Amino acid sequence: MDAPRPFASMVRMPSTSIVTELSAADPAFVQAADALAKTYDPAGTESRWQCAWEESGAFHPDPQAAGEPFSVVIPPPNVTGSLHMGHAFNTALIDTIVRFQRLQGKNVLCLPGTDHASIAVQTILEKQLKAEAISRYDLGREAFLERAWAWKEESGGRIVDQLRRLGYSVDWQRQRFTLDEGLSAAVREAFVRLHEQGLIYRGEYLVNWCPASGSAVSDLEVEMKEVDGHLWHLRYPLTGGPAADGTTHLEVATTRPETMLGDVAVAVNPADERYRHLVGQTLTLPLLGREIPVIADDHVDQDFGTGCVKVTPAHDPNDFAIGRRHDLPQITVMNKNGSMNCHAGRFEGLDRFEARKAVVAALQEEGLLVKVEPHRHSVPYSDRGKVPVEPLLSTQWFVRMEPLAARCHECLDHGAPRFVPNRWQKVYRDWLTDIRDWCISRQLWWGHRIPAWFVVSETDDQLTDATPYLVARSEEEAWQQARDQFGEAVVIQQDEDVLDTWFSSGLWPFSTMGWPDQESADLECWYPTSTLVTGFDIIFFWVARMTMMAGAFTGRMPFADVYIHGLVRDEQNRKMSKSAGNGIDPLLLIERYGTDALRFALVREVAGAGQDIRLDYDRKSDTSATVEAARNFANKLWNATRFALMNLGGETPASLGEPDPASLQLADRWILSRLARMTRDVAERYDSYRLGEAAKCLYEFAWNDICDWYLELSKRRLHPGEDPSDEVLADQCTARQVLAKVLADLLVMLHPLMPHLSEELWHGLTGAPKDTFLALQSWPASNKSSLDEALELSFTELIEAIRVVRNLRAVAGLKPAQTVPVQFITGRRELAALLEQATADITALTRAESVVVATSADLRQRCLAGVSGELQVLLPIDGLVDLDALRGRLEKDLAKAEKEIAGLAGRLANPNFAIKAPPNVVEECQSNLAEAEAQAELARQRLSDLG
Repeated sequence: MDAPRPFASMVRMPSTSIVTELSAADPAFVQAADALAKTYDPAGTESRWQCAWEESGAFHPDPQAAGEPFSVVIPPPNVTGSLHMGHAFNTALIDTIVRFQRLQGKNVLCLPGTDHASIAVQTILEKQLKAEAISRYDLGREAFLERAWAWKEESGGRIVDQLRRLGYSVDWQRQRFTLDEGLSAAVREAFVRLHEQGLIYRGEYLVNWCPASGSAVSDLEVEMKEVDGHLWHLRYPLTGGPAADGTTHLEVATTRPETMLGDVAVAVNPADERYRHLVGQTLTLPLLGREIPVIADDHVDQDFGTGCVKVTPAHDPNDFAIGRRHDLPQITVMNKNGSMNCHAGRFEGLDRFEARKAVVAALQEEGLLVKVEPHRHSVPYSDRGKVPVEPLLSTQWFVRMEPLAARCHECLDHGAPRFVPNRWQKVYRDWLTDIRDWCISRQLWWGHRIPAWFVVSETDDQLTDATPYLVARSEEEAWQQARDQFGEAVVIQQDEDVLDTWFSSGLWPFSTMGWPDQESADLECWYPTSTLVTGFDIIFFWVARMTMMAGAFTGRMPFADVYIHGLVRDEQNRKMSKSAGNGIDPLLLIERYGTDALRFALVREVAGAGQDIRLDYDRKSDTSATVEAARNFANKLWNATRFALMNLGGETPASLGEPDPASLQLADRWILSRLARMTRDVAERYDSYRLGEAAKCLYEFAWNDICDWYLELSKRRLHPGEDPSDEVLADQCTARQVLAKVLADLLVMLHPLMPHLSEELWHGLTGAPKDTFLALQSWPASNKSSLDEALELSFTELIEAIRVVRNLRAVAGLKPAQTVPVQFITGRRELAALLEQATADITALTRAESVVVATSADLRQRCLAGVSGELQVLLPIDGLVDLDALRGRLEKDLAKAEKEIAGLAGRLANPNFAIKAPPNVVEECQSNLAEAEAQAELARQRLSDLG
């Protein structure tokens, strides 16, 4: 067996021997191979099976069916989205898991859906309206929503169609959308219940505000960007003149000078000796003349800057907390469109960035600007609005998070959910520990409208902060509550805002299955779900919110396992992002190489659960050596299966039956032991989320063990020649049985990774009806009686012996058809017995004229020699090759190796190289030197053998 090698470097076409065998096969057998086309067509194969699976309802499970339930709900992509490499990676991982569990006989539900993406859709529509010179307010809410639904029906299914191309084995009949009526009812029910429990409240707090979209945004919708800005140092004069020690002012620094118009205090640390005597005195706020106090607060870092901090509670979250502690006023100086309001004095009406310039100019004019320093810092940007967000005071709806997090803490202490890899459990726990109340209202129209109605008749038909409100499941229920509480003449008005999309996606694991209908068969069968597969970047924003919502409404965690995967990084190992412009379009790679090749390449690159992977990519040609290698692997499997079809005599694995153990030859027993080991080990790797390891195992088994060795070893038995004896025919049947079984079981094991290819090859091999799917078959049983570790180790020695003979033939320059005697010298009795037993195989694979196994060498002839472990291999060449020509080639090889040795040794001896070169470059140079030295020594030895 070959040792594992780097995948991308193994861009190997199908072996010549298989192709040659195909062309030379019996015409009757060629007819059997017509079940498969001569060449693999990924596009045709994939589209055909995707349609067949979906039209037959292959992945539409019955909750009453037999089998242990296993369920996954996919992370719902935004309805505005298009397929990117992150989607492709996530899909490949999820589908590998669910297809394996289906092969395990479980009753599997993989439930798809999309998220309504409030801000993204509204941004798209408002851009369209802007191009028409109108606004959403010109249309009105109802007309705007009609337009939104029309857009969704026309364009919102693109991401779903693209996901279909990946071969997702989901139940498309159960596809959900977060604005479906069923899910909308679940959202209303959740809101009402949380409000009834006192966990939802309304109040004025500081929120992330996006002036471009005119809405509060969640932390997830905020992207921190490093920008080159400035730090302005401002002088705030003491009211009434200098202090007793001569202090005339305090100096503060800010990156947002326009917010100083809303300052209500300057804070210092209570332990700071420089300013302790000034605490309680007042300062005059520049430009506005308002008196503000000097306060002491432990939040202030006395060693940072001047040790003085301006306090603007309405425009900074830290200042908001200070303001609460000291009962300071909250002065908002900015409108929600980003312009300055009436509290900004003479700067009213200016855009916030224009106001910044004007405020700095005015401070400079009054001599209150001390200095300006360049300052690189992080600025929060709205991911959708693409503008800096503003912390603004706003009356919003909030969820109290601590009680919800407490339930999750309790479950986590008992191991629920289990994180894979385990290190992400701490990240999850930290999020639950350091948690703030969640602002769930958004100032948008597209989304779940908040089920709250204001009783405006109680405040003169005006909506104010004092207007009472009612929370209800429907407008009818709200009217009934209002009449009961306020009389028949009551007037109510529903809240204009919608809920944060994370509120509805937080209900996703159970709302998609029919909650709050407790009699839902799907909910009863498949909830809690089995596995959540997602990226680490939304552990809090989605994973934690799902666990908190599930704890509140179902009393159980929504999934048993959380499999956290890493990122797909680009060819330079950089994170892919829109801003960097370094994304790789998976559709381009699918068009070029096929879906299965992309899926296999992505999963195989996973070195360990949760690890990032790197995908090589040539941007000039839109090619990837890694994905091309996976496509070549698919071709290899295709040709191997065609070879089998041409040599099984029109039989199938079922008609051939199981081989009689007594009839098995050495190679049969070896490959069946390898098969039993793979069947066991690969299942264990799939089941424990070691998907990359499973892919690597199957690749090596298929390419090396089966194609490179067993197929080659079986050819002489599959073609017994004319007028074979009964014994030879029986051996042919055994070889067919083993070959059919090994390929059939391999295709089942490969199915989770390469579903379309394996389905096509399995149908060709088994002759199964078109409506019988490999996807719904059972995982092959691991035959423990076939396991023979000692045989596998011995067979490795046989393979190495054959490889040494082939290498010696190449060195000698023998023609492929030329035969030559082969001598094996070993003092190990077991190895000698193995070689004796495999004489026929060695003869067939090395073109040996004769095979002699001995304990000492016959030195009467000139020989080429090779060594493998405790085995010496001799190839007598007297009279077979031109010795002078051979000696010349070896001398050239030696000269080339010595030249390479000199160059590499000189490079390593250079102190600058050893110090400055990256460690991996130095290691590669050392490895190349060792290889060159070994090649030189080998050439010298062979020249010595020639005399």
